[in-house]
This record gives sequence, C-alpha cells and structure tokens, in this order.
Amino acid sequence: MERPRILVVGGGFAGVECARRLERELAPSEAEIAMIAPFSYELYLPLLPQVAAGVLTPQSVAVSLRRMLRRTRIVPGGAIGIDAKAKMVIARKITDELIAEPYDYLVLAPGSVTRTFDIPGLADYGRGMKTLAEAAYVRDHVLAQLDLADAATTQQERISRLGFVVVGGGYAGTETAACLQRVTANAVRRYPRLNPNLIKWHLVDIAPKLMPELGDVLGTTAMDLLRKRGIDISLGVSVAEASEESVKLTDGRLIPARTLIWTAGVAASPLVNTLDAETVRGRLAVTSEMRVPQCEGVFALGDAAAVPDLASGDGAVCPPTAQHAQRQGKAVADNVIASLRGRQLKPYFHKDLGLVVDLGGADAVSKPMGVELHGLAAQGVARGYHLMALRTNVAKVRVMTNWLLNAVAGDDYVRTGFQARRPARLRDFEYTDSYLTKEQIKQHTAALHARHQ
Repeated sequence: MERPRILVVGGGFAGVECARRLERELAPSEAEIAMIAPFSYELYLPLLPQVAAGVLTPQSVAVSLRRMLRRTRIVPGGAIGIDAKAKMVIARKITDELIAEPYDYLVLAPGSVTRTFDIPGLADYGRGMKTLAEAAYVRDHVLAQLDLADAATTQQERISRLGFVVVGGGYAGTETAACLQRVTANAVRRYPRLNPNLIKWHLVDIAPKLMPELGDVLGTTAMDLLRKRGIDISLGVSVAEASEESVKLTDGRLIPARTLIWTAGVAASPLVNTLDAETVRGRLAVTSEMRVPQCEGVFALGDAAAVPDLASGDGAVCPPTAQHAQRQGKAVADNVIASLRGRQLKPYFHKDLGLVVDLGGADAVSKPMGVELHGLAAQGVARGYHLMALRTNVAKVRVMTNWLLNAVAGDDYVRTGFQARRPARLRDFEYTDSYLTKEQIKQHTAALHARHQ
C-alpha cells in the first residue's frame, strides 16, 4: 500500500516543530512527510531587530532546516494556492516553475505578512522588518543615510537623511527603533562633520499605549528609556502620506525623513484566501484541535489560524507569537498522528509564559510568568529565553558568540551594498502578489488531472 502523504506548508516555528514531531513519532513506513518552504532555514523572527542593528549576523537567526529535519522532503518554493477537493497544493518553486503537491493530510503554517493600509506612498517608500532580506536591507539603508548625509551639499538634504520613522508600537517596532537608534548614536562618532543632534528617531503608533500587553508599569518604563535616548514617541497617530523625503502624520506634522520602517502589525498569509474556508479577521477559523472544519484532512495553526485560546477563555484566540506557534506545531503533529491511527484528537491548551523585549545594550523589559522586570535582570531573562527557543546548538553558539563579540568590540558600520540599486518595496520581499485566484487553482489542477489520464 502507498504511504499516506503528510504535507506541511511553511518552514517557520509552527511548521518546523510539527515536522520534527512527525519524524520523531512516526515510523518511515507509516507516512511520507514533505514540507513546502521558500527558504532553507527557519527564521528566528524575534531577533531580526538585532540583525538590522548588526549585533547578530544573518546566519545566527537562520536555523538550517536540514540540520533539524532528517527525512522530511523539502520543496524549495512557496505555496500559492490550495485545491482542497483535489487534495493538492500549488507551489511556485524558486525557479518560478509551478508544481502541484498532493496530500492526504495538510498542515497549513504559512505564517503572516506585514499588514499594510492604502496610504499614499507607503507601498513605494515603506520598508518592512518581517524577513531576513528586509532586516539586511534596512541595516544597509540606515548606514547609507549617514554616509549620504555626511556628503550632502545642503542642510535640507542632511536633515531629511538623518530623519528616521518607525511605525508600530508593538514588540517588533519598539525593538527595531531601540536597536537602530543605538547604532546611529554610536556610528555618528565616526562622522566628525555630522551634528549628532540632527539625528531624529520617531516611533509612531495609532494605539494609545506602547506595547499594551506589558501593562502600564513596564510600558511606561520602556517609553521612558526610549525617550531618554532621544526617540520621539507619538501615540494615537499614524502615517497619512509618505514621500521620498518626508513622512506626513495624521495630526498634520510633516517629518523630514528618507527612512520609513513599517511594522504596524501582521496579516495572515494570502494563501488563506485561496482556500474555501471560514476566516476570523483574516485568519482561518479552526477548532480547538486546529482542524479546518470545511476541508477534510486539513489542519491550520500559527499566524494564519485563529486557534481558540482555551487558557484565556471568553472566545479569545491565540496571539501570533513564536511561543504559541512552536507549541501548536507539536499539538498538530500529535493530532495528525491520531487521525492517521484512528485515535481521538486533543484540543490545544497553553498558558502564556510571558513576554520579553530587548531594547539593546543593557536595556530591556520582561514579564516572565507575570513578574515585571527591567534593566539587566530583564535582559538576562530575554536573552535566556531566546537561547532556549533556538532549535540547534549551532544556532545557540553563534548567537552567544555574536553577543559576546558585540559587547567587547562594539558595533561595525559596514554597508554590504545589498540591493543598493533596487527598489525595496514590501511586496518584493514578501511576494504578496504571487498568489493564484481560486479559478486559476481549479484550472491548474484540472489541467494536471487531464495530463495524467
């Protein structure tokens, strides 16, 4: 008999943990395991701001899939459509070739993309912080602004190049602003012609509080730390318009800036919209066992699924965090195995362990198990958590070595020239315009079916 085919879509926290568990618990004769992933690594997203700051090298946060997965067949590409009736996933390989991957059990963990709005200029001038390439690009771009400001012939150009706007007061935005502000503050010492007071960092968010999940005390502590460093924090406002040399806010202020970093939340992968299934605020509606009720043999988890948060109750869904994604991956694997073996599925339950926010240097705020910490104690907890969450010893050693080297030797201010001559649009990095329509998916699977008859 042919072995059942388990197909995992996505090589992030959720997908990797699921595949690892499947490999461990299933004998090779029980099932064939495959994964569709555009990159050959699991990206440790929480440390991306430190990559942008140059504290960590890109390889440190890119954990090799082939180090973690021993017998999972990896398809190098991105899933761009699902035909649940035909039980096929359409994928675009990194060569742009379209293929169809059949499945008996499908685990959807495609993650999320940067959430954007129809703001004039945002698509052209906004930079994200969601992928490794974006973090590398943002670092190059920020350092390039210092070089260009130093060589500027007018004060107007110098001021706009030294203006930086980060939109999003969540963890990603706050850590990005904090880490990159430290880089520019340290780097400007190497530019004797530049006035350090001209460097202006702005953190903007439409919400009334910074990182509200931390609570009032730690949220206020974080704001005070950032303001002491000179970061201007504007709450209750957002971006009205972006141009090459300035950012206009909804309160009417015009900020001279040639850098707009957009981290205003995430949205489920567009792959979700190719499936005929119910959604909740853009995420797939799933049961507590993470099944998609409308599609046989399909499970969904992570950022792309609205998984009921049984620990919180009151109809809440799990937040899109690495902590939940990793644990959901294991739980889904167990439920796929239970389905395979005709056993009862179990609901997902996990009580949140807390939050950690690294603000660079010795500055951090953390809330492990509800205990509020700041300063060196919080930094120790934050870095300990990140090391625990990294999945290979090689990755842990690389990160620890980078931290030690940065603490001893300080920052480097090297521009690699990464994509220096190409536009850095969000859709180019996150491939949000690559997905098929439902009609295109049906045509593709019908053509494939006809060829095999």
